[in-house]
Amino acid sequence: MRVLAAMSGGVDSSVAVALLQERGHDVVGVTMRLWGGPSDTGCCSATEVADARRAAARLGVEHHVFDFSEEFDRHVVDPYVADHAAGRTPNPCVECNRHLKFDALVQRADVLGFDAVATGHHARIVRDADGRHLVARGVDVAKDQSYVLHPIVDSDLGRVLMPVGEMTKDRVRARAAALGLRTATKPDSQDVCFITRAEGRAAFLAERMALHPAEIRDVDGRTVGRTDAVELVTIGQRRGLGLAGGADRRFVLDVDVAARTVTVGPPERLVGDGVALERVRWAGGRPLAPGTEVSVQCSAHGEVRPATVETAGGTSATIRWRSPQRRVAPGQSVVLFGATANGVEVVLGGGTSASGDGDPSGLRESQQLPGS
Repeated sequence: MRVLAAMSGGVDSSVAVALLQERGHDVVGVTMRLWGGPSDTGCCSATEVADARRAAARLGVEHHVFDFSEEFDRHVVDPYVADHAAGRTPNPCVECNRHLKFDALVQRADVLGFDAVATGHHARIVRDADGRHLVARGVDVAKDQSYVLHPIVDSDLGRVLMPVGEMTKDRVRARAAALGLRTATKPDSQDVCFITRAEGRAAFLAERMALHPAEIRDVDGRTVGRTDAVELVTIGQRRGLGLAGGADRRFVLDVDVAARTVTVGPPERLVGDGVALERVRWAGGRPLAPGTEVSVQCSAHGEVRPATVETAGGTSATIRWRSPQRRVAPGQSVVLFGATANGVEVVLGGGTSASGDGDPSGLRESQQLPGS
């Protein structure tokens, strides 16, 4: 089988290529050049292309670089800026997977006559009792990336390969060392690839949009501080607001960009009964039935929350928590998991938080925030 393997320059994708070779596939490596601006970390930095090329040479595979910078600007960077301008909390890595790795790259593979596309993600493609291909958690729970892959659940997963999903990270590094790959000891990147450490998010956004000061008010409407950029504040935030210290912890409860106000309050006001979702994609295109019990993850490495599907439509859903939970900031990805008959956890669907709280009454006063 001819396989086009995405090589990010990291250890996982390098080992993925080696595993595919061992299985007898005809593998060609490709690195996607995504970001044309300054970058000092992650898969968009200039050093990643060189690392990927060296790994490909070591493994004896052909290597190419595809320029998808225009698509990256349009589908990842521009929405990232627009979400901040609207007071939402974006997840650019999810959008990169949605539009670049599993759309633009797959289309290019089709044009070039490849049978499959492979990546170094720590996730698996499995089949359920009905024969459907589903995205499953990787064997290494600490490195699992199924959360950021939820947009591909209704794609043709039968043509997607993720060979390192069956391995722990330690085993991946050991295999890389045995193969003589320089990426064996390369650290993982946890940062947004187009945000430099030197300038940071505020400087990046300030070059592309207007940032506006805002008043910070408590739940009684009293002004307790100011922020230089309301667009940089997110629901649930506690630090970086410049509020005076004290015994009472105050968290961001609401961000109103248009009114230039941020509302803060105690943790017990930062809970909700559920969350409304938009832009939902369902595994195999099948919405879950109301009443379905699911496990929900609201950040890349967040704890799993038990919940029930209250309503489910084509691209929308309402999720009800089994017990009140911290609210999810609008724009954040919310992914629904369930177990197959043999106990493998798979992605059943996922979307973005539409309102930050499935409870239309907004802030709640009677519940205690778990862990507070």
